[in-house]
Parts: sequence; structure tokens; C-alpha cells
Amino acid sequence: MKKYLTLLAVAMMTVLSLQAQSNGYDTKHEVAVSYGIDSNSQIIDAFEEIGGGLFGARFDNEKYIGPISAEYFYHLKPWLGVGGIFVYGQNKQDVMMDHEKNGESKNSYITLMPAVKFDWLRKKNFGMYSKLAVGATLRSEKYDSNINSNNSYSDSEVHVNWQASLIGIEGGSPTVRGFAELGMGEQGIILAGVRYKF
Repeated sequence: MKKYLTLLAVAMMTVLSLQAQSNGYDTKHEVAVSYGIDSNSQIIDAFEEIGGGLFGARFDNEKYIGPISAEYFYHLKPWLGVGGIFVYGQNKQDVMMDHEKNGESKNSYITLMPAVKFDWLRKKNFGMYSKLAVGATLRSEKYDSNINSNNSYSDSEVHVNWQASLIGIEGGSPTVRGFAELGMGEQGIILAGVRYKF
């Protein structure tokens, strides 16, 4: 058993060593995780709050989670990747009427988008790219009333969503890189994360 574990460890070290020597150009796959700010869903929530304010509602103790994203790309060519993006976000807030808490609102967003990535500058430890994705978001909305349980409700809907990252910058080793993007969409206006190429 000890012999097999030693062989497995040597094999793993060999693979990692070969990956470390890669210049990053011949990798076919990449996975990434990121966190953004001001997603499409957060912007829609802000407009809904303005609309609620016209009817006397006020929102307090807002707590945002996300957008948190995971993405995968397969490179058909060194400069062209196709894949998909998963995004999760959540917004919780107290709903106030006449300076009293009427209840709590919670919105959750789950998004899946096919995507394409254009790596238009590729260096050993640095790169620049653009990204475009279009897909759908499942929005789940729940309101729990403190005053009258008959006013509580929950609802779900699906709508089209997208991400257009005009410029992305990545840097680090040929296989592991930190990155930041500037654009607009469900991943956010600004997002940052870590990418692994293999």
C-alpha cells in the first residue's frame, strides 16, 4: 500500500511540475470564481425600492450577498474560449411603513449563461480579454409580514440576463491568475477573482 501511495505522489508531482512549466498558451480549460458589485439584479432592486417609496414604503437594514460567480471556458483556439457562467446573488431587507417594521423581504437570483471569451493579449504572466454572456435568471421573491400573515407571499419568475465585460485584466503564473473586469451585467460592473488554467 505504501508503495502505491509513493507512486501516486510521484505521479502527482510530475503532473504539477509539467503544468508549472507550461506557458499557459497550450491550456484548453479554465475555471474561475469571482465576486462583483452592482449586478443587474441589484440595480433592478434599487429601482423597485424607489417605486415602493412612492407608496410610502421604506427599506432598512439591507444586506447583499454577491454576485458570486463560477465560470468555465474551453479554448477552441488560444484566443477563443466558449463555456458557461453561474451566478448567485441575494438581497434581504426590512420593509418599513409609518416608521414601523412591517416585514422582511428576501430576493434570491440564480443565473446560468452560455458565454464566449476573447483573449486578445496573451503573455506568460499577464493577459487582457473581453467576455460576453447571455442567459436566464431565476428570481425568487419572498415577503414575510409581521403585521398580517395574509400579506405574506412568495413568487418566482425567469427572465433574460447578460454580462458584457468590456475589459478584463489577469496576472500571475501561467496557470493561476488573479483577475479584474470592468463591464456591466449580472456578474457586476466591477468584479474580481481567481482563475485556474489547465
